[in-house]
Amino acid sequence: MSQDNPFESRLKEHARAEGFVACGIARADAAPAAGERLRQWLDDGRHGDMIWMEERAHHRAAPEGLWPEVRSVIALGMSYAPATDPLALAGAPDIGRISVYAQGGDYHDLIKRKLKALARWMVAEAPGTDLKVFVDTAPVMEKPLSEAAGLGWQGKHTNLVSREHGSWLFLGAIYTTLALTPDAPGHDTCGSCDACQRACPTDAFPAPYQLDARRCISYLTIELKGPIPPEFRENIGNRIYGCDDCLAVCPWNKFAAAAHANLAFAPRAELTAPRLADLLALDDAAFRQVFAGSPIKRIGRDRMVRNALIAAGNSGDAAFVARIAALLDDDAPVVRGAAVWALARLDRARSLTERAAHAAETDPDVIAEWAAISPDRAFP
Repeated sequence: MSQDNPFESRLKEHARAEGFVACGIARADAAPAAGERLRQWLDDGRHGDMIWMEERAHHRAAPEGLWPEVRSVIALGMSYAPATDPLALAGAPDIGRISVYAQGGDYHDLIKRKLKALARWMVAEAPGTDLKVFVDTAPVMEKPLSEAAGLGWQGKHTNLVSREHGSWLFLGAIYTTLALTPDAPGHDTCGSCDACQRACPTDAFPAPYQLDARRCISYLTIELKGPIPPEFRENIGNRIYGCDDCLAVCPWNKFAAAAHANLAFAPRAELTAPRLADLLALDDAAFRQVFAGSPIKRIGRDRMVRNALIAAGNSGDAAFVARIAALLDDDAPVVRGAAVWALARLDRARSLTERAAHAAETDPDVIAEWAAISPDRAFP
């Protein structure tokens, strides 16, 4: 192997050719504290209903737990920095806000193809090596491993931050049996800045560098299958899939402008500013058609309509009342319950009338939503 152009340098050159803006190497045992933090986070119950985090914690805690033969981790980042302000639609109550990462095609598919291409190059260059590629769906601690590999550091919002590429990075990893020369780890450069902490609408950060997923809008609108707790609904505003606020305010994102040329994640027109009225009218077939090829498809129609109902209830727009009332008879309890709340926000008198008409409701969560409506006190 040439000393003038070692394998690690050629690997990074090839990664750049595949579209990765960041590539670093870490030893497989380079982030031992991450497993300890994970266990404490799970013990505190901050993962909410994400039971899969518990069930595979022993695999997630360290690379060797998932694959004992791994010796090195190659961490890779691909930028999805937006070309427009992610907060621009905050004042558009008739529009649903979708997180930047989900406005284009499914990043899992593109990044896995790129990782596999890089893996094929590695096998050709170093015959006999074994490796595995991962992007988001496996029990891999991408963020601490990326920090250990020098891509950046986990900021106070717990996401990875890069000095060159800001917070807008999709992360992937390649585990390999090769003993590669590691890069210097990233160093925390948040300083005294607390912009991300102050920006969170639902106070999901109990302390810097700590996230309580149960309060995070991304968790509430994507991972949570049941009713969204009432105490968070108003602050969700018009967000219907995820939340970018803590990332959007990070000062380091001013260095991410060069990534605007990454057309691989160009937003689809129908996902940049979807109208709530259209979302409230979705049935299963229409949902699958609109969100085909999007990461949004995994939450299903019922959760999307639930989210749209919360946004409609926050809109203050009585034009939504008729459509909301129609959803009081939806087949999905999670939709019916959200419709009860949204209707009461926009038309108290009608909600009281509808409550009497829906006295035969049998789902306990929906019954609780009806019971929360009182003619003699403010709502919610």
